[in-house]
Amino acid sequence: MGDQPVIFATAPLRGDGLRKLEDLGRVIAEPWIDATSMRLLDDQKLAAAIDRTGADVVICEADSCKGAVFDRDLIAIASTRGDPTNVDVPGATAAGIPVLHAPGRNADAVAELTVGLLFAVTRHLLPADHDVRTGQVFQDGTIPYQRFRAWELTGQTVGIVGLGAVGRAAKWRFEGLGLRVIATDPYNDAATHSLDDLLAEADIVSMHAPPVAETLGMIGPEQFDAMKDGAVYLNSARAALHDTDALVAALQSGKVSGAGLDHFEGEALRVDHPLCGMTNVVLTPHIGGATYNTEANHTQMIADDLERLFKGERPLRCANPEVLL
Repeated sequence: MGDQPVIFATAPLRGDGLRKLEDLGRVIAEPWIDATSMRLLDDQKLAAAIDRTGADVVICEADSCKGAVFDRDLIAIASTRGDPTNVDVPGATAAGIPVLHAPGRNADAVAELTVGLLFAVTRHLLPADHDVRTGQVFQDGTIPYQRFRAWELTGQTVGIVGLGAVGRAAKWRFEGLGLRVIATDPYNDAATHSLDDLLAEADIVSMHAPPVAETLGMIGPEQFDAMKDGAVYLNSARAALHDTDALVAALQSGKVSGAGLDHFEGEALRVDHPLCGMTNVVLTPHIGGATYNTEANHTQMIADDLERLFKGERPLRCANPEVLL
């Protein structure tokens, strides 16, 4: 190539991959995470930013890549997501623009949070912390050892729903804790169980399925009822994979003894939601992938594939390889 291309990034970038990007082109970084509030660009605003910066390549995480964006003469669009859901891939294909992406970028991060949720739920870490901070260690004449006794995880069975990158990363971590791991996934031959058999056998159900048409609402009243009495339910994927009202009912009845959740429809819960009043539920605000490593991972993957593309080679992670000559 002649002059260095302009690489415009609204996604956070870091690590060795950023240094490679700076070698490949002139990087203009305006990461959304540096904004004081959530900042997402629609296609018109993103197209205007492309015009303003003279961008040849766009690297984004959640901005809307469609419509007007495809009217610009782009070498590539790179979505730092595992699945480039923020990009109209057919539209990019029609415009002849390769769409790069970063599958598995946050697998270890989400798996680690899942393990954290499991310990927080089963060992009652949040109410125990609350008692210390509020001077209630010996509340009502009891001692902490009485209130917070729990079964150890070693020897229990965890059922993983979805053996994608995150499910696989969670699997070996669970095994390292001494848990017996079973799994269900119709697209992975390593899965051992059907969903029904998994629910009947698992002491802990850990959700890692992708939110697609066939999985939405897959854990509903019948599935919660089919779980072992006192099962623990974890979901570090998407709230749309379960029926929240059914989960609340299962928690209220004691059928499910505890839950750890990292995502909610609309990205938040109202403060008077029943889940917010349950001490056996741990709630985190969609932070499973919020690690610096995730940013370094997606930066490296995008940089490596851009380098391949600039050299006339085939990128390893392209959502529409049919546009490549």
